[in-house]
Amino acid sequence: MTPMSKRLDYILARHGTTYAEQAGIALKDKPSPLYQLLVLSTLLSARISSDIGVQAAHELFKDGLKTPQHMREASWQQRVDALGRGHYRRLDESTATTLEKSADLLIDQYDGDLRKLRDESNSVNQLRDALQQFTGIGPAGASIFIREVQGIWDDFAPHLDSKTKDGARLLDLPTSSEKFAELVSRADLPRLAAACVRAALDQSVVDDVKESGK
Repeated sequence: MTPMSKRLDYILARHGTTYAEQAGIALKDKPSPLYQLLVLSTLLSARISSDIGVQAAHELFKDGLKTPQHMREASWQQRVDALGRGHYRRLDESTATTLEKSADLLIDQYDGDLRKLRDESNSVNQLRDALQQFTGIGPAGASIFIREVQGIWDDFAPHLDSKTKDGARLLDLPTSSEKFAELVSRADLPRLAAACVRAALDQSVVDDVKESGK
């Protein structure tokens, strides 16, 4: 095993949990988990800690709001209460409305299935623009979604957004898409990207990797 292989194994094992995994999403190319990733990306778009965004998503899903239909059928207060339990405060009321509008658009325009949006997108830029149709999803939220979904939507991989590149530099990893993609399997790209994002946001991640000597 090469030094780089050891380093990558350590990074993935210690810091390579995707945000979808952290929120309890078993990400597959199916409507419900893809929608849950859209919800998570919406929550993570706000200026709030990723841990709080993940916890808020977990509370929504625990309430059964795992499909756009269930999200739309839930009362506004039910959404507010779930977000509040996830400590998504100050933004809970506006986000409860945002999630309803987003579910409406997904149902009305794509029959509740984000795979139809994917099929209409011929490039990452088109996919990014299409995702930003949804209320609450801006450039950051679109990047989060694509970063996490690239392991199953092969046509849009590898995807390195600015946060991933920032973290890759700090971890002494390549920042070109081609070289980054050669480091791990396609399925592990979201995990490595997530580790890089955590490194960009938290110096202790960088310190841990450096102190490991790998």
